[in-house]
Amino acid sequence: MVVNSVHWFRKGLRLHDNPALQEALNGADTVRCVYILDPWFAGAANVGINRWRFLLEALEDLDSSLKKLNSRLFVVRGQPTDVFPRLFKEWNVTRLTLEYDPEPYGKERDGAIIKMAQEFGVETAVRNSHTLYNLDRIIEMNNNSPPLTFKRFQTIVSRLELPRRPLAPITQQQMDRCPTQIPDNHDQLYSIPSLEELGFRTEGLPPVVWRGGESEALERLSRHLDKKVWVASTQAKTCSLYASPTGLSPYLRFGCLSCRVLYYNLREIYMKLCKRSTPPLSLYGQLLWREFFYTAATNNPNFDRMEGNPICVQIPWDQNPEALAKWAEGRTGFPWIDAIMTQLRQEGWIHHRARHAVACFLTRGDLWISWESGMKVFEELLLDADWSVNAGSWMWLSCSSFFQQFFHCYCPVGFGRRTDPNGDYIRRYLPILRGFPAKYIYDPWNAPEAVQKAAKCMIGIHYPKPMVNHAKGSRINIERMKQIYQQLSCYRGLGLLAAVPSNSNGNGNNETSSDAVGFQVEASHKVSSPTAYQIPVQQQGDWQSGVMMYLQGDPQAGSGSHQQVPSYAAGTSVMCYSQPPQQTAAPVLQKGPDHHSTAQTSGKRHNEDSGNSRSSKVQRQSNH
Repeated sequence: MVVNSVHWFRKGLRLHDNPALQEALNGADTVRCVYILDPWFAGAANVGINRWRFLLEALEDLDSSLKKLNSRLFVVRGQPTDVFPRLFKEWNVTRLTLEYDPEPYGKERDGAIIKMAQEFGVETAVRNSHTLYNLDRIIEMNNNSPPLTFKRFQTIVSRLELPRRPLAPITQQQMDRCPTQIPDNHDQLYSIPSLEELGFRTEGLPPVVWRGGESEALERLSRHLDKKVWVASTQAKTCSLYASPTGLSPYLRFGCLSCRVLYYNLREIYMKLCKRSTPPLSLYGQLLWREFFYTAATNNPNFDRMEGNPICVQIPWDQNPEALAKWAEGRTGFPWIDAIMTQLRQEGWIHHRARHAVACFLTRGDLWISWESGMKVFEELLLDADWSVNAGSWMWLSCSSFFQQFFHCYCPVGFGRRTDPNGDYIRRYLPILRGFPAKYIYDPWNAPEAVQKAAKCMIGIHYPKPMVNHAKGSRINIERMKQIYQQLSCYRGLGLLAAVPSNSNGNGNNETSSDAVGFQVEASHKVSSPTAYQIPVQQQGDWQSGVMMYLQGDPQAGSGSHQQVPSYAAGTSVMCYSQPPQQTAAPVLQKGPDHHSTAQTSGKRHNEDSGNSRSSKVQRQSNH
């Protein structure tokens, strides 16, 4: 029997450690490598130009690698449900292989295609290589529910066998055993589209900082694992806010780099340098945080929204399109925040400290805008924005799930000043402020008029004034969060409220009010939140008529357990450890009919790798 295989690329854009592609080659007479892309949906998808550029570069690199093996990448326009019936008939396909997608939308999409293939008599083979572990197995070992604390997750992972070792790259000999006729008009029929074809304007597009593709990923991995670089990165006491030539997070997200290859390279270099037979789990913290969020999201189709999400605290966020636009476009009047958002828009990446700062500012710190809105902006602009990790990180940083220390708030002045005292980062991304001395560059509105004139930048004219009073706003928002968590006090988590500093000013590190934005705040000031943010206190028996509460706790997490905050490593840009906060399992405050969410999302989602799109870009409007 003739075996004509098609391997469907989505994520996993690589030839190394690709079990599904290896299965396509196994005993096949012909093999075609396919990527399905719908140009019509490209403009509607919530994906910005830098992410599309990275994807197209990754596809070009993949096609170039296949050319060297006397094959090509077939980029087919359309949607999978429309494309595959035609390909099955045209190519007489007998086998379809694909990498397992653990996310809810991906599982639904793949299930429909597998069913269709069966109707055409096409066998399917699905192999996992996008995650280190079998996520369903982790859930099974946690009483059939995903672990909601990283400590519990680590405990389960420590009981599992080591991840499967990565497979070798595809070889010329393998491809020669299943030669496939490449049509002369291949470039006309199956070429990789340009950004212009996808509807993007490329005039003034900044130079590439993160070049997409497997080749670039492997070069970066080699530099990252260089002995001197690796030792220096693990011992570094300072961080760089700029993109690192050894950063790997976008390549893991698009599957240009196998997570198993990174895992075993880290393991081997540790054992070689540290001369220990068993590396600690903390060595892989960067990868394990990724697995943690994947596990939490895999069976939760509402993981990327507040409403209907069983692990998310229901918070009545504000709807403020103008404020959202100022944040997203870097026009808040806080140079630290604006420089970060400018770097994100220009380069598609920001350091983990920067992510923490802008996420806190948008949500519980200053603007009280839903984490869903911030998540969508990151989904549009951030190269490594993975559906599970992006949503999980935003829930974490907004204290909507996983983390409840809402009284720790990042100051939009002091945090940046401690990270980059001289302000060089701000001067690079906000050149309008380059003339300000370090003393005033984080709070230029406090600079005397003579200093502003000397800097050729008058605040309120050439650069905006601060859009909020951080000192007051953060105190109000802490009170709002406290009221919400008080509604959960009949369950575990009450100890967190007792730990709220009585003189908390929202700066997170016992900073003075002047460190915030230069506004004076009385130490004894008590905030009374507006009525719109007060959840009515009811007797337990009346919960069902208004706000329903139920427990979403971790059976092994107590109020005294500790975790580490997820972040992105300066060297690898992937999830890693930061500071250890207190972690307790929190119940969820389920919204009643009288509350309304601040963002609505469709039941479907689209990523560049999905081959389909249903969502639209974040709608932002401003009056300026």
